[in-house]
Amino acid sequence: MPVIINGGKPVELLLVEDKAEEAELTIETLREGRISNLRINWVEDGEEAIAYLRRQGKYADAPRPDLILMDLHMPRMGGLEALGVLKQHPEWRLIPVVIMTSATDEEHVRGAYSRHANCYVTKPLDLDEFIAAVRSIEDFWFGVARLPAA
Repeated sequence: MPVIINGGKPVELLLVEDKAEEAELTIETLREGRISNLRINWVEDGEEAIAYLRRQGKYADAPRPDLILMDLHMPRMGGLEALGVLKQHPEWRLIPVVIMTSATDEEHVRGAYSRHANCYVTKPLDLDEFIAAVRSIEDFWFGVARLPAA
């Protein structure tokens, strides 16, 4: 049964994912999840994520995300580079960033955490496991963890 959190105010999630089918599956899974006041905004790469956070161009009215869910391997600006930029900004560094990627090597894991990622999740290849991973992220970050106020 869906619940309302955050005193009824929208909970903002920024999804940074270049693969449309993975983004759509993630969005669908979250919309069917437990949080009824979750709003999801999707951008396709790190450059767009930074423009979104800066409220540039078409993102002039973009809300500050409460959580960022980001892939690593994307065109133009990848997740590690975007993570490095956003964690250097005094206001953005408080936004928790969950890396969800297919990269499993230790170099990527270390790179993400050295740039202050808050969590690193390897995308399962199996559809049911992928959905379960997204739901676990939702359950933890919106059900267990306390997010900083925007």
